[in-house]
Amino acid sequence: MGMSNIVMNEAELMAESQGGILLTAAGYKKLQAELDHLTAVKRPEIADRIRESQQHGEFSEDNNELDEVKFEQAMVENRIAELKTIFGNAHVLDESQIPTDRVGIGSQVKVRDLQYDDEFQVRVVMSVEADPANDLISNESPMGMALLGHADSSEVAFDAPEGKKRYQILAISR
Repeated sequence: MGMSNIVMNEAELMAESQGGILLTAAGYKKLQAELDHLTAVKRPEIADRIRESQQHGEFSEDNNELDEVKFEQAMVENRIAELKTIFGNAHVLDESQIPTDRVGIGSQVKVRDLQYDDEFQVRVVMSVEADPANDLISNESPMGMALLGHADSSEVAFDAPEGKKRYQILAISR
């Protein structure tokens, strides 16, 4: 038996990702920290505010504050449920599973904007981990979809909100 049974090929990786969510180690940590904060800090804080609001409730004409807190509570509970669902289906990407011969989930991609001759790096991640402000591009975004599957030095074009974009892939790394 060789090594081939340990290393997942791309087809298996794709098949596995259909049934689950692939997260980078950093993305997993970040979402885990958010879940911890929501359950350990936000939940009790909101419960306290609801109690306070209810105690003062009989004096106020309309209890706007209570409605607001309950709305926030619903948001927090929805996000907690969403994060738990993500973790229920999540696989943390092993560095070695991140492709470098072509762009895949987790790949760090150095690109050149052919219109502005501007170079920058992005990492393609699943949408639950996307954070464009920090150069984490969703695999479902126009740019992510354009990059996925392409090899080094290929050119990709896609429609962005600000018009058509043309990028050349300069390097793919982990």
